Amino acid sequence: MENTALQNLIYLLAAVAFIVGLKGLTHPRKAVRGNMISSIGMLLAVIVTLWVTHIVSWQFLLAACLVGGGIGAFLAYIVPMTSMPEMVGLFNGFGGGASTLVAGAALAIAADKASGFTGAITADLLGLTLPNVIATAASGLIGSITFFGSMVAVVKLQEKVKYFKWFGKKVWFSDSICIPGRQVINSLLALAAIALAVMVVMHPTHMAYYWWLVGISALLGVMITIPIGGADMPVVIALLNSYSGLAGCATGFVINNTVLIIAGSLVGASGLILTSIMCKAMNRSLANVMFATMGPTSSTASADDVYAGKVKSTSADEIAMLFDGAQKVVVVPGYGMAVSQAQHAVRDLGNLLEGQGIEVSYGIHPVAGRMPGHMNVLLAEADIPYEKLKEMDEINSELEQTDVVIVIGANDVVNPVARTDPQSPIAGMPIIDVDKARTVVVIKRSLSPGFAGIPNPLFAQDNTLMFFNDGKKAFVELIAAVKEAA
Repeated sequence: MENTALQNLIYLLAAVAFIVGLKGLTHPRKAVRGNMISSIGMLLAVIVTLWVTHIVSWQFLLAACLVGGGIGAFLAYIVPMTSMPEMVGLFNGFGGGASTLVAGAALAIAADKASGFTGAITADLLGLTLPNVIATAASGLIGSITFFGSMVAVVKLQEKVKYFKWFGKKVWFSDSICIPGRQVINSLLALAAIALAVMVVMHPTHMAYYWWLVGISALLGVMITIPIGGADMPVVIALLNSYSGLAGCATGFVINNTVLIIAGSLVGASGLILTSIMCKAMNRSLANVMFATMGPTSSTASADDVYAGKVKSTSADEIAMLFDGAQKVVVVPGYGMAVSQAQHAVRDLGNLLEGQGIEVSYGIHPVAGRMPGHMNVLLAEADIPYEKLKEMDEINSELEQTDVVIVIGANDVVNPVARTDPQSPIAGMPIIDVDKARTVVVIKRSLSPGFAGIPNPLFAQDNTLMFFNDGKKAFVELIAAVKEAA
């Protein structure tokens, strides 16, 4: 790549745009602007890489931008907010796949030019130096794991494949899938991938080693991701996001592209930080998420023991009566709100209650939904003010003084056994302490368990009322009941 002053200047501007944009993403109010700044930085980087360095003509560059931008705009328009986790997974996967292909193409070009030549000087000139080849192997390994792992995550999130047969037994694809000998298989695949990476470094002109590395890494990516259930999907998405950044960074070293190294480093580091935050929010280590299975144990109480004769169902009219003497109401959303697309109805009820002088706020758990920030995105889409979205620690300090908490579609993140039962699969997981409020209204279609697969004693507490209904329909009925009672 030609090193020109103009190229380096634009790369510097792009890098500054990435950093400023990433800073903007730390607060919902500035997130849209931050995303736009980062996008402009990437556009600058693409233009200078392809045009100033004379890789393609401006006509091809313009056509590529129009096609790619058109596809992106179309997907952004048609994809519902409930499917945003899948979109993020696709972005992660495409980033890893692109890194793998670019690094492989660079190695193939260098290997082709080097055929028939020997000597360190030729290797240096052709880009087959030890650092470059190590970066190529790293890009192929990480990028392939990222792409195929992300594709498995997307299929799990979409739930298009409901189940498959495993030795005659029906296995639900979106659940945690137990594969006999999985750790041994993964260890062997990891050792094989490392061995092939070493062979790529030792024999960079033999392209077969690189594509074998990509293939084995693909199997490893599938095997790592396929056993992981929906409860851990926010962590997996954050981790795959980090992988895609690391793969991009390695590819930057391969093709000597400064801005790709910077962008990949930022994505990789931020993804790892986010993964750590998600693990802490679940009180689980990354190793536990990747290699353990969350689910009921022999000591877990059955649903009959927890719920029998204790669950009290309610109606919209009865809940409306609760609001008559209420001063403070908190809404705690979960994935059920996303599935039913109830965020706008949630906003409408909140506005109606505030019009009656009731204080309304929204408690957000870090891993509610299927990706980090899922609930924040949905509520922001409904134009709920950011100041009313309160993180777990902040809302927990207010719940004892809260008159009514409405839980819509959340389960494990409000399950009190995380505090009370050290043998529970979710023991020690920080939760939103909705059970401490004066009255709790839980909106669910049934008493089915959450992703952890365990019953929730919150549903049978004396201060809990169950409103069995679809999330959006329930809030529409609540709005009508509150208006009628006014």
